[in-house]
Amino acid sequence: MTALAPECAALAEGLRAVKARTGLSLTGLAERTPYSRSSWERYLNGKKPVPRQAVEALCAMAGEPSARLLALWELADAEWSGRARSTGPTAPPVPTAPPASADAGTGALGRARREYRLVVGAGLAVVAAAMTGVLIVVLSVLKPGTGHPARAALPALDPVPGCQGRTCEGKDPDRMFCGLPGRADSLGPEHRTATGAHVEIRYSTVCAAAWGRIWHARVGDTIELSAPGARSRRTVIENASDTGVYRFTAMIGAPARSTLRLCFLPVSGAGRKECVSPG
Repeated sequence: MTALAPECAALAEGLRAVKARTGLSLTGLAERTPYSRSSWERYLNGKKPVPRQAVEALCAMAGEPSARLLALWELADAEWSGRARSTGPTAPPVPTAPPASADAGTGALGRARREYRLVVGAGLAVVAAAMTGVLIVVLSVLKPGTGHPARAALPALDPVPGCQGRTCEGKDPDRMFCGLPGRADSLGPEHRTATGAHVEIRYSTVCAAAWGRIWHARVGDTIELSAPGARSRRTVIENASDTGVYRFTAMIGAPARSTLRLCFLPVSGAGRKECVSPG
């Protein structure tokens, strides 16, 4: 069997570490993303090039920033595509740096380190640009002074959100790419319940939709998100693997944000119902 390139092996190792922090099985990943169980198995073992969107989705499910893994992905993608083996110029010149030792500055190892520093810098620039794009989206889809979505075309985003407004009703925020880093924020501070579970209302301006989130929960705990004129959405912590990760309700599309209400219903006998609102 051909050995993995170091760049691809490093990415696969990083993906496995983030996957472990989600607490999800391969089947769980397949249920919450557009990628099959067998595809995730190949991505995590470096047997198949992984899409950039899959890396972003995995980080979102783990609640972690994606910049580090995306920098590794850029290196691996260059290897998969053959760009890393090209003799032509593939990137702007690296700024002058202090001289490195002979061991660190020559040969394949030195080249890999220089490429890694370049890609990390590029990755940070991409993150900054993405955040600027999100701000533009926020300003473009809100009518001045109303806080309600305006009918304006969204700029190009990668991956493209799978829904917006009413079309998000009842859909999964991860599958629709509404919950990716930079696309969603908490409405109000997170709330710690009497039993130790944490809950919060999440809202994506890009998708104009809201959902509830819970973590540090117990098996049997439930959260329910409601808004006037919309069907309530709830999720139940069904097994032990769910207690160590974020769990979400389905989305409510185009809600009046100030009217949203998230209620925590502890497992029977563990405590009282607790509700929070953005205001």
